[in-house]
Amino acid sequence: MNRPEKIDFILAGVGGQGTILASDILTGVGFRSGFDVKKSEVHGMSQRGGSVESQVRWGREVFSPLVEKGRADFLVGFEMLEAARWPAYLAPGGVALVNRYRIFPPAVNTGQADYPPEGDIDRLIAARARLVWWIDASDAATALGHPAVAGVVLLGALSRFLPVAEDIWQEVVAELVPPRAVELNRRAFAAGRALDCPGS
Repeated sequence: MNRPEKIDFILAGVGGQGTILASDILTGVGFRSGFDVKKSEVHGMSQRGGSVESQVRWGREVFSPLVEKGRADFLVGFEMLEAARWPAYLAPGGVALVNRYRIFPPAVNTGQADYPPEGDIDRLIAARARLVWWIDASDAATALGHPAVAGVVLLGALSRFLPVAEDIWQEVVAELVPPRAVELNRRAFAAGRALDCPGS
């Protein structure tokens, strides 16, 4: 796989889903692979289930941690509605990986709003992305033993598109998770990497 000049990522989820850990892993993998890397995070009300997003940029030389609208190569949605907030940031030909998982915001729980159907979210993202890959990452993580590793399942799937050897990913995962969780996260990454990508 040819080494690109830059790769920009947006990760969007809800507090408690592991979005920040995933962005830390993505940052570490970029550095380990020889890229200049910058990262920006917005936690919001992450401890209360609020929106969490992280922007990670890999490149030969990166000056800003912020991804410009229309420039992101990858959108990784940890939750469906959160993914739907970011398609305007995708570049033409960008790829979206979306966890097929819903967390109802307060307005939906109180009946003040409806959660949009999956088809509507898919059409919204597909209008910008060349590929929308829906992944049952939370189900896969639960089957492995803990729903919190859904983000690492998503990273495994994302790794299929990137010019980085699998062992680098696994090394960074092992460095950044607690020792007792290393094997679980290794298996979560491998499960995501082994998924069948549509169109591949």
